Order: sequence, then structure tokens, then C-alpha cells
Amino acid sequence: MKTPSENSIRLVRAEVLARTDLVGSELRATLTAVYDGWLAGLLPDIDGIALLAVGGLGRREPTPFGDLDLVLLHTGKVSGIRQVADDLWYPVWDAGVGLDHSVRTVDEAVSVAADDLKAILGMLDARHVAGDPALTGLLREQVISRWRRTAPSRLTELQELARSRWSTRGDASFLLEPDLKDCRGGLRDWVGLRALASAQLVDLSPAVVQASSVLLDVRGELHRIAGRASDVLRAEDRSAVAARLGVLAPSGEGDGDAVLRSINEAARTIAYATDAAWRRVAASNAPSGRASLFKLRRGRPSAIPGPAVRTPLAKDVVSQGGEVVLARDADPWADPVLMLRVARAAAEHDLPISGYALSRLATESAPMPEPWPAAARSEFIGLLGAGRRAVAALEALDQHGLMNRLIPEWEAVRFKAQHNPVHRFTVDRHLIETAVQASALASEVSRPDLLLMGALLHDIGKGHPGDHSVVGSQLARVIAARMGFSPHDTAIIAAQTRHHLLLPDTATRRDLDDPSTVQLVLAALQGSVEMLELLHYLTIADAAATGPAAWSDWKAALIRQLVNRTRAVLGGEELPRSEPLPAALEALAGSKVTRVLIDGSDIIVVAPDARGLLSRTSGLLALHSLDVQAADVRTIGQTAVNRFTVSPRFGQFPDVELLNADLRRILGGTLGLDDRLRAKEAVYESRSESPDGQKPVPRFLWFDDEATDATVLEVRTRDGIGLLHWVTAALEEAGLDIRSARISSLGSYVVDAFYVTDADGKPLNESRQADVTSTMAMALSR
Repeated sequence: MKTPSENSIRLVRAEVLARTDLVGSELRATLTAVYDGWLAGLLPDIDGIALLAVGGLGRREPTPFGDLDLVLLHTGKVSGIRQVADDLWYPVWDAGVGLDHSVRTVDEAVSVAADDLKAILGMLDARHVAGDPALTGLLREQVISRWRRTAPSRLTELQELARSRWSTRGDASFLLEPDLKDCRGGLRDWVGLRALASAQLVDLSPAVVQASSVLLDVRGELHRIAGRASDVLRAEDRSAVAARLGVLAPSGEGDGDAVLRSINEAARTIAYATDAAWRRVAASNAPSGRASLFKLRRGRPSAIPGPAVRTPLAKDVVSQGGEVVLARDADPWADPVLMLRVARAAAEHDLPISGYALSRLATESAPMPEPWPAAARSEFIGLLGAGRRAVAALEALDQHGLMNRLIPEWEAVRFKAQHNPVHRFTVDRHLIETAVQASALASEVSRPDLLLMGALLHDIGKGHPGDHSVVGSQLARVIAARMGFSPHDTAIIAAQTRHHLLLPDTATRRDLDDPSTVQLVLAALQGSVEMLELLHYLTIADAAATGPAAWSDWKAALIRQLVNRTRAVLGGEELPRSEPLPAALEALAGSKVTRVLIDGSDIIVVAPDARGLLSRTSGLLALHSLDVQAADVRTIGQTAVNRFTVSPRFGQFPDVELLNADLRRILGGTLGLDDRLRAKEAVYESRSESPDGQKPVPRFLWFDDEATDATVLEVRTRDGIGLLHWVTAALEEAGLDIRSARISSLGSYVVDAFYVTDADGKPLNESRQADVTSTMAMALSR
């Protein structure tokens, strides 16, 4: 027998992957044929053996750089079977193709499947490649027969495997960088549904099959782009994958957002089908469950799985068989509020809504009157107030088109990608997650209903062009009025949407000791303590729903301080004065020494005041991998007392004596600060580049009326190890005095705000601002 060269498969595969006309199912079919032909040529022509493909190749779903899962079957009477196996496996290894392999008799394979759940799941997809087809047929018959007999006893283990994955990988329906394989709604769940179908427990709908194809298509192109096995679709790869799949934006470039949306939609379809399948499986194990299941699988939804006990939950809403169903006399057309009572009951009792009930609600419900009746508004707020348990109910409504019917503006944010690196979720899921977080804070405010509505709608404008806060407030006003909220409440809901970034942006980018800062907040609040309270807790809920990079103890403390200062002024109190320096620092400042101190998460630098001190101190912190979050710059007599709130990049503060020694060397000119910083930056340079490899252009924004006797400059750019040093050095070079600074990190981006005055101690005029902007742009373009 002529054995193909191990290099031939590598070359043939490379030729296949180079063909731009082969994508999706055509690419998978071609790879399957190539692998099958090559592997068949490796198998000797002797009796009593068969080569099977399992896993992805068995399903005819190979990825460009995925492993091959193969089983060499034999009768147990084949002489030299180990040598046959070696002659088969070694060419695969030599070709650089990943391999998962086993050599077994039929009885051995069935025995392994009996003990190993993952093994039997793989063998359910076993497909004959070469050799004796009777052996393959015998194995398939016995494996499938055993699986159908034993599946009910193994389903708990299968479900636990899935839940374990979901807990670590998250939900591909809403993530911005989903794992196509292991997330909830990913390809492993597709395999799980196939296993349930093999056990004759569920049917695979065309929608689910199509959804799996979407994930497989994207995964194949992701492998091609990476040149290796890769399952997580990163933001920087979306456009390239889209271009290869022919999903183009009007500009002609790949529409990465459209590809992400297709993944989110496909994953939601698979996840929803998985949840429904597990409910049916649970029902099949209940008394009389199998008969009911039989009817469900054949599209006869008049029979609900589980026992016949019906427990009332709300008007015309009952639970039966572990699901929320409609009462026998329920009439969705005559009762448009029914869908909301169903969803609220499902959330409050932590039960799924039956598919049949959802189908009836979707096809038979009358339009909601406008404005909504008070009962509808009450049920909707009650649904949002159910917290985490409301998510499944809201997803069910959305999956059947009912969310769009209730809130037509919702369609624009469904599966909408976010481009801010701190976000984890698509816009629609972020809004729901914010409402979940707000429900836990409802007791902190006097109007929980307004907080919940503000949470659900605060980013509703992201589905439209323009400033999402401005556009969103207009949409929120329309939505709230449609829902029947009073003019006063409608205005509050719209104002929350308009100003939901007011507190975090002000607290992290402005000097809280400057009286102008509180006046900025007061102008937006229009004297309303209620509005201040709602915005405070909306900010907390929004940050918690965004992701870990959006919140910290430092940020929470700044916002709390801003809220307390604003509340004091609203209550008629005088604005609290800045806290004086501790007596020990006052004494140290008077001694004219140079000293670095560590105070909790703060670094305090006391040194004789001189131009360049702030930039050099910033450089010291950068050298020691301390990320600056805020800076308070003070001068007492001829001594500067600068306090930096920092976060160690690698989790540990440096030794304070080392900091003191390095500061003395920097101030004395013996350390070579700029060269050391550039060398350190070079190590992290790849992390500071944008996805297309281009260096982002910084933005410089000037604010004339947001400080007392100073001008505020905001520098917005991608973060870098020595960024604060270069920025402050450029400001010092321009002859400006930096009164204070706020450093705000948003993932890999920063918004650094500096309170500056000119050399004469006055705010900068427009011409001077333009000159400084040019100086800054040149300094940061290096």
C-alpha cells in the first residue's frame, strides 16, 4: 500500500485554507473529504479493523486547526494491531496535526462509554472512515442503544458539566468576546442537544441547526486568521472574520458588529433550546412524564409535561409541571396585561414560562393600550424588581418578540455591540443587568420604580447616532409617557438617562475641593435631592453591570464624597472645606526635606517646590509600576506636598526606601528617567496599540467654566506606562502650573483632567489653549 507523505496533508490543508471561495459549510465539507481521504490511505487493507472519526470530524464539523478524534476498532483477533495503530498515528503526528486517539474492540469501546460520559458523547457522533463498515455499524448500534437506555441516569452529570462551563465562561448570547465553544449557548451545548436528541428526548429544530452553523462558520474563519486553534472571538478579530464571511459594512470593510450580533443571536437560540430541553427531560422523569413529553415532541402543546396539579400564581396564570402556563379560560386578546402578569409570576416564583404559553402570548395578545393602564405599569415594575430571577423571564419575552412589542425602541439595542473596553455585555443585556443590580438597591431610594426604569433605559440611546445620553433621554421620555408615568415621573426617568454619567465623570475628572465642581452637579439636578439620590444608586448599579474595570473602592469613595458635598449644599449648608494636612505632614513640609511616604493606597511626596517636580514624581511611580488614579497637588510655603492615589500594577507596593533612593537620583539627574521609562514602555508597547496596530490620536479638551480661578484640560487617550509623566512634562514645558489632577482609567483608555493656570496664576485664554494643545500633541506623538 502506498502511504501518503505526512507533508502532503499539511500542504493540501494549506491549499484548502488559501481558497477564499471556501467558507462555512463548504470549507467544512472540503476539510472532511481531505482528512477522510488521507486517513483512509493510511489504513492497511486487512480484515477485522475499521477507522472511525468521532467528535468534530465525526460530525463533519472539522475546524482548520482542530484536533482529529479517531478510534481504531478491531475484532481482537488482528495480528500486530499495535503496529497497525503506530503506522496510522505517527504520520498524523509527523504532519503536525493534533490527535486524540484510541485502539479498542467494540466491547472495549462500549465498556469505556458506559463509564465515561465524555467518551460516550464523542462516540454518539462516530462516523465510518475506512476499513470494515460492519464493525462501525455494530459499535454505533450498541453505543446508541446503551445511551438511550441509560441516558436518564446520566443526565444529571451532563447538566453539571454544562453548568460548570457556564459558570466560568459566561453566556455567548451577550458577551462582547464570547468563547464559541465553551460559553453557554456555544458549540458544546450544541453537542449536548445532539446527545439529548440521540436519546430521543428532544428534537433538533431547524433554528437550532442553523444557529450551530453560524457558530461553526465564525469558528472556522477565526482559526484561519489566527493560524491555530482559537475559540474566543476577540474584538480586534471581528472585522477580519466578517470580511472573510462576506459580511460587509457600507464602507466595504468587514462588519464586525454584524458578526457579533449573529453570534449572540445564534447562542441565544441554542441556550434557549438547551433550557427548554432540560425542562422537558426533567418532566420526562416525573410521573406520567414520558407520555406528556411524547406529545410535546410532536408539537401537541395542549399536554404540559409533569403532573396535572395546577397552582394559581396570578389572575389567569398558573404553574403546572414546573412551568408557568395560562389558565384554561385565559384570553390574551381580551387581556393585554396578561403577558406581564405571566412574566412577573415566572420571575417571582423562579419558574420558566412554557413555550406554548409564550407562543399564545406572541400570536394572540392584543396591543397594549397607550398610555398603559396602571396595572400594566405595576406588573412591569414588579417584574424588574424581581432582580436576578427576572432575567430568564425577560429573555423569554425577548425571544418571542414581546419585548419589542412592549418597548419598540428595544429593537435598536438588541445584541448591540459596545466599543468601550470596560463593558462585558451587549447593550440590551447590560440594561437588564443594570436593572438587576438596581433591584438590590431599591430600598435605598424613596422611588424604587423610578430607579428601576432609569436602570433599564439609561443606555437606550446607544442604538442611535449622536450622544447616547442626549438621544436616550428623548427616547426615555417617549417610553415613560407611553407607559403612563406622570409628567413629573417621566421627567425624572428622562433626566436619569440624560445624566447617568454625571456623578462618575465629575467625581473622577474634577477637583472635589473646587466649589465649581459641586455647582456643575447642582445645575444638572435643578435642586432635586431625589434626583441626586437616584443618580447615586443608578451609578452604582450601572458600574456593577458594566464589569470589574468600571468600579473600585477608590471610585466609590470619590462619588460618595461628591454626593455628600452636593447634598450638604442642597440642604443649605456651607460647602465643606478641604481637610487640612495632618500635623506630621505640616511639620515635614516645614523642614524642607525630600521624602516619599506610603499611606494606605496613597503615595505622598514631600519636596522643595520646583518646576518639573510633578512630572519627575510621576515618572518615579511609573518606573515602579504604580498606576496613578488621582493626584492632589498642594504647596505649603516653598514645599510641595503631592499625594497620589495609586494601584500597584502587579499587586504589591515597592519598598519605600527604594522609592526614596530613586527619587533622590531622579531629582539629582543621575537616574536617566526618560531613557528608563522608554525602555519600560517598549516592553508594553504591544499592549498600548489599537487593534489595527496604529497609535491612537490623543484628544485635548478645554473647559473654561468648570473650575474656580483655573482652566480644566482633559487628555483622552490610550493608557501607557509613562503616560502621566509625559503629559505633565509637556504641561510644565509649556509653562503651566498644575494645581490638581484627576486620573480616570477606563480599561485601556484614560481621561486625565488637569486644573492648570498660566505663569501669571490666571486661567488660560483661547489662544494660549491652542498653543498648549500643539505642544501636548507634539510631545505625545513621539
